[in-house]
Amino acid sequence: MKYKMLVLDMDDTLLNDDHQISEKNKEMILNAQEKGVYVVLASGRPTPAMTHYAKDLSLHSFGSYIVAYNGGEIVDMTNEEVLFEQSISTEHLHELYDFSVAHNVHILAYLDGAIITESESKYIDLEAYLTGMPLRKVESFKEAINKPSIKCIMLEEPDYLATVSDKLKAHIDHKSITTSKPFFLEVMQKGIDKAASLARLAERLNIHPAEIIAVGNANNDLTMIEYAGLGVWVDNVTPEIRHKADVIVASNNNDGVAEVIERYILN
Repeated sequence: MKYKMLVLDMDDTLLNDDHQISEKNKEMILNAQEKGVYVVLASGRPTPAMTHYAKDLSLHSFGSYIVAYNGGEIVDMTNEEVLFEQSISTEHLHELYDFSVAHNVHILAYLDGAIITESESKYIDLEAYLTGMPLRKVESFKEAINKPSIKCIMLEEPDYLATVSDKLKAHIDHKSITTSKPFFLEVMQKGIDKAASLARLAERLNIHPAEIIAVGNANNDLTMIEYAGLGVWVDNVTPEIRHKADVIVASNNNDGVAEVIERYILN
């Protein structure tokens, strides 16, 4: 099989635990693009937290793409044109805020290039650190969130947040809900996930799912792992979904992405 697209989750997949792309991964990604393979970074991260990595990998030079916000936005890196975007309405964001208050979890959303929250939490601080986006603490989430946002996140200790996740799914059926890390409960508009946006992009590029490799490590990657012709986990995958992929490669700290490219694209 000649693969035409390589889709890479970022945190804990492409990026090592220091949030860096290893030189070996970078070299192999450039080699894949030189061979004519589209490379797509598909992450729960907001677009501003992905573009510098994309440029470092020369995605703009090879006509490659970003799928941000767990599928909420698709960006053509050639000219940074937004090809697709789907947001959560202001009314629904306020509904999610009310749910978060009732269930005693933190909540944040993204607006005008910043992270908006009422709360203080080590998990919110981590999101600000990971994304590099400014953190804006406000007195009133509802007053500050006065227009749609592509994604919001509820944050709390993992064991408690798992119980909240079940309640949220039962209470709100008009949203797409997943986890990227056990303390990040991510909420998008219904129908939005990584696979759905990959399907949009693949159709635009006339690429069949069988011609796609997807590599990830967490629950928010599962849809794209199942959608792609070759679904790959890095070895540090969330244990309960380990059996869901076609192949398991080395961990994010041991150049698992480079292994995929060497085995399935360059050979």
